Amino acid sequence: MSKCIDEEIFKLVEEEEKKQINTITLIPSENIVSREVLKIAGSVLTNKYAEGYPAKRYYGGCEYVDTIEEIAVNRACKLFGAEFANVQPHSGSQANMAVYFSILKPGDKILAMDMSAGGHLTHGLANNFSGVFYQPFFYSVDKESESIDYNKVREIAHYVKPKVIVCGASSYSRTLDFQKFSEIAKEVNAFMFADIAHIAGLVAAKIHPSPVEVADFVTSTTHKTLRGPRGGFVLSKKKYGPKLNSSLMPGIQGGPLMHIIAAKAVSFNEALKPEFEVYQQQIIKNSKKLCAEMVARGYRIVSGGTDNHLFVIDLTNKGLTGLEAQELLESVGIITNKNLLPFDTLSPKITSGLRVGTPSVTSRGMKEEEMEKIASWIDETFKYKDNAEILKDISEKIRRFSSEYPIYPQT
Repeated sequence: MSKCIDEEIFKLVEEEEKKQINTITLIPSENIVSREVLKIAGSVLTNKYAEGYPAKRYYGGCEYVDTIEEIAVNRACKLFGAEFANVQPHSGSQANMAVYFSILKPGDKILAMDMSAGGHLTHGLANNFSGVFYQPFFYSVDKESESIDYNKVREIAHYVKPKVIVCGASSYSRTLDFQKFSEIAKEVNAFMFADIAHIAGLVAAKIHPSPVEVADFVTSTTHKTLRGPRGGFVLSKKKYGPKLNSSLMPGIQGGPLMHIIAAKAVSFNEALKPEFEVYQQQIIKNSKKLCAEMVARGYRIVSGGTDNHLFVIDLTNKGLTGLEAQELLESVGIITNKNLLPFDTLSPKITSGLRVGTPSVTSRGMKEEEMEKIASWIDETFKYKDNAEILKDISEKIRRFSSEYPIYPQT
């Protein structure tokens, strides 16, 4: 990056860039954008205020940003086969809030996946707005298979009679059956709301089933498997469009971030290209390979494996908590995050699991062979956690290895 007048901030950004180059990121909710997305996200569009929607702004001088937003909306609809899209949410959480505000009143019941089973904080966590404003009820996974028991979801739905059923997760490694969720929602006269933040890239590439046809609302972030800037969007049936728009603005947001909306448009266009499907397929190949390599080294994986870009390692038989594992790995240059296991007995601040994903390493050009090396380093780090000399050697190997894979591989 070019030097700026604020040396204090410049140095910190420079250090972060070096860290991303010299470490291996396995956090499944992180990815690396293309140079084009990065350039647009840092463009002069950040100067422009554009409260409202195209042709209905509260400010003048919006002719160019109006066209940009319309392009972003059209590309989102084309990419996912949707009737309607809103690309203004600043995040996935705000996209979810916009949906709730469109269809719920305070105190209404929602049914969603329990956080320890893989759900997200905006799916009803007690100290999140979704748990404060509404009555949350939860479904989990089967204790044996650690996969969703749709019959149990149906049973809970018929008992609770929720206004909306939320499907989607932040740490669930199996394919979601959106058709079954839709059937259950219809049986109890509930809205179906799919949060595909983690799997949006897989859905766009038609590698994971899409909820767009069967769901009333679909939300997502743009910065995970979709490989775009940090932000969110909402897809819905056309009939919900006006209410959704007003719920978002002026309901919960003011001026949209036009530089980010433009960057979203660029990332949607990238996702419409044939090579994006190849990239998504490689994400899954890498995830399955890394998972298999961890199993071969004696690690138990939640639900026994993965169908997507992530999996969760159970550390209870390794004498480590998720927090300890996360800190150990970061000390040698592997970035992960602690994660709850289904029915975990430890707190969310400690956890018994570790969440691992492959979007970022795949963006850097790594494939199955590299996953084997990474699995070996993870295992060695845990085995020799008390041997400073070995850990130093692992760290140096990872630094040399990682620097061979640029963080700007896309043209």
